[in-house]
Amino acid sequence: MMKNFLTIGEPMAVFSADQADVELADAQHFTKYIAGAELNVAIGLARLQHRVEYVTALGNDPFGVTIQNEIKANQISTQYVEIMPEYWTGFYLKQRVTTGDPAVYFYRQNSAAAHFDSDMLDKVDYQKIDLIHLTGIMAAISDNGLTAVKRLFEKAHENQISTTFDPNIRKPLWASETEMIMTLNSLAKEATIVLPGINEGEILMGSRDPEQIADFYLNQSNHTQTAIVKLGPAGAYIKNKTGLNTTVTGYSVRHVVDTVGAGDGFAVGLISGLLDEQPIESAVKRACAIGALAVQSAGDSEGYPDNEQLEQFMEEN
Repeated sequence: MMKNFLTIGEPMAVFSADQADVELADAQHFTKYIAGAELNVAIGLARLQHRVEYVTALGNDPFGVTIQNEIKANQISTQYVEIMPEYWTGFYLKQRVTTGDPAVYFYRQNSAAAHFDSDMLDKVDYQKIDLIHLTGIMAAISDNGLTAVKRLFEKAHENQISTTFDPNIRKPLWASETEMIMTLNSLAKEATIVLPGINEGEILMGSRDPEQIADFYLNQSNHTQTAIVKLGPAGAYIKNKTGLNTTVTGYSVRHVVDTVGAGDGFAVGLISGLLDEQPIESAVKRACAIGALAVQSAGDSEGYPDNEQLEQFMEEN
């Protein structure tokens, strides 16, 4: 039976430099894509034939129209997309690199999503939602964004809906690192499944040891049942409150084009596996596969597979 998924976030236009290893200030030519961590996840899940609800606010501008068109083209519902003509749609520039992570520069202050009205969340039919995904980015963009994330966690608890939470650290969006750490860890307490990367674990709780990171989040609250620590190409470490304690190996990639979108691809694989009622280890293996596919394409979500492509990749690797 097809399951229903919901997420909330800020969608953006992104201009990705065409020339490799050139500083953003020196880049002359860019290709426009759409981006936003939660939108990436929504697109990935829709591509795998899940019913997807995406909650956001957009400006009535060319970027907003582009994003609306892409949302519709990916068969994602727009019933909870609010158009706010008085504000603009955010965008950013992204470097292209042959090794490491690209430099990015954001233009998102005072965007429509930063003014999201949490009353919109009262319109959602939660009886039709099976899983909700949240990240630390929406919480970081504004007080309105943080209020919306907290309200959505409350709605999930009230309706007994499972949640996944990806800290998705964006340091420039926070007033201070202390506030960031405190807020992200507080939000993680509300989630059923927490998805920190190993680098995020070091920042948020002071260790690079996967089991110590997992224990920190499992011991924070009664809500959190599972912690999955992303280890990059090495795979992911899983620990839960029913005794599971294991590492799932990742996939090797010969040529990395763009690392942006890999973590969101991991979330796509995990959530799709959970919605398909797979064992957690199988869902995490799928997560590693989509993360590996993601880094082989230039856009944030362009490398996400359909079901046939995913099956083929996992069989061949």
